[in-house]
Formats: sequence, C-alpha cells, structure tokens
Amino acid sequence: MKSKFFFFVLCILILSSCKKENELNQLPQVQFALEEIENAKVNLETSEIGDVWFEIDTVNLEEQAYNIEVSKNIIVKGGDETGLMYGGLEVAEQLQLYGEVKNTKDQPYIKQRGIKFNIPLDSRTPSYDDTGDAALKNYAEMWNWDFWEAYLDDLAIHRYNVLTLWNPHPFPSMVKLPNYPDVALDDVYVTTLKPIGLENEWAEPQMVSSNVVENMELVKKMTIDEKIEFWQKVMRYAKNRGIDIYFFNWNLCANGAAKPLPPMYRTYNQPMWDEAPGKYGINNQMDNPVNLDYYHESVKTFLETYPDVKGIGVTAGEHMQDEAGDFTREQWIWESYGKGMIDVLESQPEREINFIHRVWNTDMTKIMNYWQDYPGSFEASFKYAKARLYSTPYLSFADKHIEAMKNYNLKSWWNLRNDDIFVHRWGDADYVKAFIGHFQKEHTAGYYMGSDGYVWGKEFTSKHPELSGELEIKKHWFNFMLWGRLGYNNTLDTNFFIKKIEAHFPNTNANLLYESWQTASKIIPLVNVFHWNNWDFQWSVEACIDARIGFHNVERFITNPTIPKGNYLSPIDFATAKSKNEDIQKTSPYQVVEELKKLASASLEATEKLKSPSNSAELSTLLEDINSMSYLGLYYASKIEAATELAFFKQNGKQIHKTQAIILLEKAIEDWTHYKDICEQNYHPQMLARTKMLDWSLILEDVKKDIEIAKNFK
Repeated sequence: MKSKFFFFVLCILILSSCKKENELNQLPQVQFALEEIENAKVNLETSEIGDVWFEIDTVNLEEQAYNIEVSKNIIVKGGDETGLMYGGLEVAEQLQLYGEVKNTKDQPYIKQRGIKFNIPLDSRTPSYDDTGDAALKNYAEMWNWDFWEAYLDDLAIHRYNVLTLWNPHPFPSMVKLPNYPDVALDDVYVTTLKPIGLENEWAEPQMVSSNVVENMELVKKMTIDEKIEFWQKVMRYAKNRGIDIYFFNWNLCANGAAKPLPPMYRTYNQPMWDEAPGKYGINNQMDNPVNLDYYHESVKTFLETYPDVKGIGVTAGEHMQDEAGDFTREQWIWESYGKGMIDVLESQPEREINFIHRVWNTDMTKIMNYWQDYPGSFEASFKYAKARLYSTPYLSFADKHIEAMKNYNLKSWWNLRNDDIFVHRWGDADYVKAFIGHFQKEHTAGYYMGSDGYVWGKEFTSKHPELSGELEIKKHWFNFMLWGRLGYNNTLDTNFFIKKIEAHFPNTNANLLYESWQTASKIIPLVNVFHWNNWDFQWSVEACIDARIGFHNVERFITNPTIPKGNYLSPIDFATAKSKNEDIQKTSPYQVVEELKKLASASLEATEKLKSPSNSAELSTLLEDINSMSYLGLYYASKIEAATELAFFKQNGKQIHKTQAIILLEKAIEDWTHYKDICEQNYHPQMLARTKMLDWSLILEDVKKDIEIAKNFK
C-alpha cells in the first residue's frame, strides 16, 4: 500500500514538474529564445544537442541573471523571465559561435541598459529637432509594426532592457482626454517643407511653427483609437522581450494642443510668454491654469491607457520660467506630472511607475523640494559626456552631480549622447568596455545611449541597393552590440568579439578586421578630445562644421580648446608654452598628429589585405567606412599640424611656419578629397538637424579656403 502511495506521489511530482516546464516554455521570452536556438541549430554539423529545459531560480539568481548547466540536456535557470531569455539567447549564441554549449553563469553588470530614441510621431508632435533628414524620413516608420518587431528583437539580443522614447509632447498623438477630446490627433502627417531652410520653420527645436502645420501631407491614415491600439501592441511586445518603456518629455511644449508659433519666433532659450492660446486655451505658459490641468490629465490618462509603460522622464527648463505666477518651475512639474502619476498609483496600488528627473536648467536642491515623498521610484538623469560620447572613457563631468545626489541617497541615469557619429560604422570594444567600466556603479541607476539630432530608425543614405533602407540597429549592429553586451557583461574579451565578427562575415580574416576596425575607430575620439566642443550644435566631427559658424577653418583650430581637465595642449597654448621655454608635460599637437597618422596608416594597410571581389556589399562598405575614417584622421592630422605652425608664426613671425602651414593645408585638401570620394561612393549627402548640411563636395570648397586663410594670416 505504501509503495503505491509513494508511486502516486512521485507521478504527481513529475506531472507537476512537466506542467511547470510547459508553462515556462509558453512564456514569450522563452519562446523567443527557443526560436533563436532553433535558428542556431540549423547550421550545426552535428545534431547531438540535448533538449533545452528552463527553470526559474529566484533563490540563487537575481533578476536578469542565468545559469546554464550542461549534461545530457541543457538546463537554463533564470532569476526571472528575462534571465531565462538571456540564458536561452546565450545557448543560441554559443551554438552559433562554438558549435557547443558550456556551463555558464552570468548576471548584469549594469542593471538598466537602455537606448535614447528621439521619436517623431507627427509634424504636429515632432521629436526634439526634426529639421534633419533622419527625422523626416522616419515618420512613417514610427507607425510600422514590422519596424518595431525587428527593432525590439535586436535590442533584446544585444541585452538592452530599457527603451526611452523622447518627444516634447506626445499626448495628442497617443491618448484621448475626457476633458480635452479635440486635442487627440487622427492620422499621421509630415511636413512638405524641404530640409534646407526648415531649420527656421520649427520655431527652434521642440516647437512647431504655423508654416509646418500649413504645409503637410498625409503619410498614414489612422484614427486615434488605432494609434492607441498600435502603441499598446508595441509596448506589450517590448515587455515580452524584457524591455521597459519610458517616455521623456520637454516642458512646456504643448505641440498639437497649443497654437503653432510663427516661423523664427524666437532664438534658443529665449522664452515665449506672450504666446496666444490654442485649443481650450492651452499654450506654453506656466501661469496658465488650463495648462496645469491639461498636463495633469494628459499624464494620468497616458499611464492609464498604457499599462506597460514603466516610467516617465521630464526636462524642467528651456521653455519654462524659473518662476511664473504661483509656480516655480519645479513646483509646476510636481503639480502636473507628479500628481498625475500619484493619481494612477492610488487607483492602481499594484503598479510601479518610475520617475526620472533630468538635471538640466535646474539642480538637485530645487528638484528635491518637491520629490522627496514621491511614492514610486525616483531617480535623476545627467548628460554624462555632454554631447561627446565618442571622446574619452575617463570623463569627470558628472562628479559634481554625484556629490549633489549623495545628500538625497539617489542614483542617476547616465544620458550617453552620441552626437558625433551618424554615417560611419564604428567599433572599438576596448573603448566601450573602459567607458562603462568607469561608471561609479554605486551612483548608477542605468544608462541610455542615443542622440538629440538624429533618429535611429531606418537608414536612408546608402547608395547600395542591398543596404538601402535597413534598420540603423542592423547597419550599426557591432556598435549597438558593444554598448548593450558590455553593459550586461563588462568582462567579455577580444576573442568573443572576433568570433562575433567571424560569424557575421564568415569569409574574411576576422582577427585582422577586428584590429583594423578598432584602430580606425580610435580616430574620431582623439579628434574630439583635442578639438573640444560641448554640445551637438557646436560640432560635427564627420563634417568639420557647426550650426553657428559653419565650417571650422584652420584659424578656429589654432585657438579651439581641448577637453576640460584633459592632457592636451591646443596649438596656441603649445606655441605659447614653447616660446616661454616652459616644461611641457601635456600631449602636444604634434604628438596628436603622429598618433592620428599612425592609426590611419595601420587601418588603411589592413583593409587592403581584407579587400576581395567575393566580399558582401556590407563587408565592402564596412571596409570603405574604415578607410573613410582613416582619411578623415589624416585630414585632421594635416589641419592640426598646419594650425600649430600658424600658432608659431603668430608667436615669432617666422615665415617658415606659414610656408609649412600652406604645404600641410594642401595635403589636407588631398586627404579630404579621398574622404569625400569614399563617402560619396556609398552615401547620399544629408541634412543634419543640429549642425546642418553634410555634403562632402560642398565642404571641400571650405577646405580649400584654408589655403587663403593661411596665406593672409597675421
């Protein structure tokens, strides 16, 4: 009798275990991992791979962590559903790279690893600055399910678990408000105004002008209900890939609800308190009580409409006064966003709504006057590298911010602003590993990487039929992989990345490609730290231009500062120090020049060995990107050296320096011409939102003008 009882219990336990196993296999995260495993098995020479079993282990594993145990079968244990997915993706990757699976255990190095995505929803509700081609050509894609499905799959594979979507005022394109029903926008429109000249039509970044609204065309027919259903589907899919969705807004920017501004209404950071009201009396004034009620209802309804939104981020500033009427800037944010979120938390006590407050045009003391008692998760956000993500891993801009946070026991998200590289495929694993490894983890909530002046949707500049129109995350797969994977596991070594390149380009010398790619990718960061400019509109390294003065000529290079607290001397500082016979400890311009030449020469030599008629279009274009970055490095080497010679001429008046500068600038013309030829072979020119036109042939004319500047230099 006892034996029958024990047999019965054993059967129940086995059935229970099988049921639990079957339930886990039905999880969308696990199903995605199993699909990737099956795809990896297709190319295996052996089929001797056991079954893959999934188990939840919350006792020994933290969230997102996994443990792979290999015996007859492969057992993947995860600390949560995302950990199971990452473990399954690791199994698929090991099968793809090595043909076998080994015991592996891993957990996140940085727990929240994200993307900053400026999202242009409509010309009536644009993203931060839609005056560039990248935004205008991606409006329709933001409402394309196929785009988001592929994009979110790739984010998960690269181990990103946060997607932050940035739009000054998304609400009219995403919700229906009970008390403001006419604000909701049906359909999707894009302006017909051309990019050239459009920079003055948006009434400065974030805001919409009347000219834009009066010149639009329909790109997608959708009711507001269909829009809501679409974004609910996108957000649920993101959740099923372990990705948290955050929306970030600027204030006050009631696009789509307020009356559009006249063209060229104001200049940057100049307030607009006299703006006429729009629908229901909504405008962009802090002391307008309608605005406060409208924003409060917008936030509340938005969160109720989208239960899969993880949190909201805000900017208090740029379009706000320090004080207006009864409100300070921070008080207004609290009364609108804060109380809107609290309303939802009170009605949905099981819900988690995280809030991220950007520290921009404000400070921690002002912020915490209102947010200390917020019942949800509250964290700060700071521009860790200003707008120069590709400069140096060892930045100190956040030090004062960290000290200010200590008083409130807060952690910060690091806003990693890439406003440097839009065209070229970049890839330096050592740089990214050092950059992420330099974060002070005890003060780090997470990071999100992206741009203010570029929409990383579909690429639109490639001249190759096979590559045109691919997702940016696929074009720049290696770059996106580096920032995601090294955020999850900061110990991944060179061999791993070589194996990834080998799998992606199976018919090339992966070791040599990795080395040449990484070498060429060191050029732009070196130029940036030497020729330092804080913000996006101040400098485009790929074009040698900015939005204020246009082309950075050789005279600008003489005096432009190097990175603050860095180990570099500008041409004028170096020439001055030499004239005074000072003991120079910092890196001189000549040393920078030699390093740029060394990097460029090594990359060019390597790519010659990698060229082959059998190379794919992607590999051929990658090699040309490496060559292009190399010639760009040679151009800057010639220009920096010429600027240094002119700096010496300014100090001592010796004609030999001016003569040498002219010779170097003639060499710079040759270097830029090579750079131009490669770029124009592969890419169309484009309007960049923050620094304007990137047209290599037009810029060549400015490059040539440096000769006359040198000849007339005094």
